[in-house]
Amino acid sequence: MLEALVGAGHEVALVVTQPDRRHRRRAEPEPTPVREAAETLGLPVLTPQRSAEIVDDVASSGATLGVAVAFGQLLPPDLLDALPNGYVNVHFSLLPAWRGAAPVERALLAGDTETGVSLMRIEAGLDSGPVYARATTPIGRTDTAGDLHERLVELGTGLLLDNLGSVPGATPEPQTGEASYADKLTTAEFELDWSRPAAVLDRWVRAGNPRPGAWTTDRGSRLKIWCASVVDDRSPGEPGVLRPDGTVVTGDGLLALHEVQPQDRRVMDASAWLAGRRSRAEQLGT
Repeated sequence: MLEALVGAGHEVALVVTQPDRRHRRRAEPEPTPVREAAETLGLPVLTPQRSAEIVDDVASSGATLGVAVAFGQLLPPDLLDALPNGYVNVHFSLLPAWRGAAPVERALLAGDTETGVSLMRIEAGLDSGPVYARATTPIGRTDTAGDLHERLVELGTGLLLDNLGSVPGATPEPQTGEASYADKLTTAEFELDWSRPAAVLDRWVRAGNPRPGAWTTDRGSRLKIWCASVVDDRSPGEPGVLRPDGTVVTGDGLLALHEVQPQDRRVMDASAWLAGRRSRAEQLGT
C-alpha cells in the first residue's frame, strides 16, 4: 500500500513500522517489508519498540493525516492527537466483525462466507472507530489465509486510494451490530483434534496457512498439514486413523492430506510422505 500511496501522488512525510526481527534462530534481524519499501522510496522511517516513543516525531513531521495498516500496536491518546486530521485504519474485516489482531484467520475459522475491508477512523478503543467506507469479498471454499490476505490487500488499497482525499471533510458512520473479536493466533490452537468434523479441520488447515500452520503428531513428532480437502465418506473408523490412501478418519467424514511437512523437513506432497513410511495405517495425534 505504501508504494500505491506514493504512486498516486500522496506525499508521505514519515513511515513507522515494527523493529527488525529474527525469523529463524541464529539469523540476523531482518527489516519488515514496509521498512524495505520505505528505504527504496527514499522515505524517512522509524522502527519504535513502542508507538508512544514517536509522538514528537509524528507531530513535527508535517503530516496532516495518518494511515495505519496492520501495525500491531494500539496508538496511545497522545499519538492520536499528534495529527490534525487523526488517523485512518485499513482493517481486514467488515467491522464490527472481527476487531483485533487476526481478522482474516478468525473469519476462516468461524466458517464465514464473506469478509472485506473497512476504512475506519482510529479511536482509543480496539478497532471501534466509525467507518468511512467498506468493500466486500466472498470467502471461497479453498481459500487459505494467505490467499484471502492477498485479495484483501488489493481490495484495501483500492478502497484507501478512492477515499483518502475525502477523509478530512467526511463524517464516518458509527459501527452497528454485535462485535466479535479476533484474538492473536497461537500455535497450540492449531493442533488438529481429529474428533472434530472434516469440514471444521479443513478450515483450520486453511486458516493456518501460511502461519502458524495446522499440525498433528505422527509417531511422537510434529507433522504440519498445509493443504487438505474434505472427503464425504462416513464409513466407521477411529478418529485420527491414517488410511493407506492418505485420508484421515475424523469425527465426521475423511480429511484427505495433500501437502505435509514432517518435523525438521521440507514441505512435500502427501503421497511422497506416505511412500516413505513403513506402515501407512497408523494413528495420528499420538
